Amino acid sequence: MAAPSGGVNCEEFAEFQELLKVMRTIDDRIVHELNTTVPTASFAGKIDASQTCKQLYESLMAAHASRDRVIKNCIAQTSSVVKQLREEREKNLDNLTLLKQLRKEQTKLKWMQSELNVEEVVNDRSWKVFNERCRIHFKPPKNE
Repeated sequence: MAAPSGGVNCEEFAEFQELLKVMRTIDDRIVHELNTTVPTASFAGKIDASQTCKQLYESLMAAHASRDRVIKNCIAQTSSVVKQLREEREKNLDNLTLLKQLRKEQTKLKWMQSELNVEEVVNDRSWKVFNERCRIHFKPPKNE
């Protein structure tokens, strides 16, 4: 599933997480998808497993690339805000509101960076399941 065309709201972490949750649907349902579309040996003649695996491979690649872009884009935006707030804070050390805002943005940045680790785990799990079921039906291109 691709990112919504209207852009991503990186300002609210809850919205960012909800978007990622929706975008991870393909990974959450991969076992079900493989069980319903890739035949076991007894049903191998009735379904074109190589085409099914190829389509799933392409969907996974697109979903993973899209989520990676969204996460890295939000990290870059939030990093920029943190940098700007740090600069403002250095000019005005007595401003507690500014300090609170800086801490809030730094925390949000750490959470967004941790989503990269979550993404790695989700992707690894999906590729493991994909390879277990599709390795005899489909060989991914070498350059990817």
